Amino acid sequence: MPWMTSLQNVLLGVNKVFPHATKAQRHDIAKYYLQKVGLEDAFDKKASDLSQGMQQRVGIARAFAIKPKVLLLDEPFGMLDSLTRGELQDILIEIWNKEKITAVMITHDVDEAIFLADRVVMMTSGPKAKIGDILNIDFERPRTRKSVLEHDDYYKYRKHLIDFLEH
Repeated sequence: MPWMTSLQNVLLGVNKVFPHATKAQRHDIAKYYLQKVGLEDAFDKKASDLSQGMQQRVGIARAFAIKPKVLLLDEPFGMLDSLTRGELQDILIEIWNKEKITAVMITHDVDEAIFLADRVVMMTSGPKAKIGDILNIDFERPRTRKSVLEHDDYYKYRKHLIDFLEH
């Protein structure tokens, strides 16, 4: 909500999911996740005053703050520049390593899929799209971008995904 502050935006979900927590406890939850995404100085800034990258950070904080069993992400970094995208991918990995929430993410970015996923489900094209292939990414966790890029299987996975997309 562009007229609300970062804190108020995260509290929207927290207040609904944790109605029996005290106001202070709910604020602590929201502030914790805003801090995890690097927005400790933006609690009181309105969403409309934030950059796209900062708005995405608020969205990530809001998503994790409600402690979902499954996190659904639809192209969460698609509109961001590559540096901000990389920062937010790293933040997502860091929070995921702690929370261990199952995440389903839609992306058209092959490298993003390899870096973030344990399993990539590729869909066929068209209105009757279906599962076309499944690729298990066998990189150890926790993982870093450097460890993924230097892994012996990185280019094999990348080629597999690109070959699927080209056919």
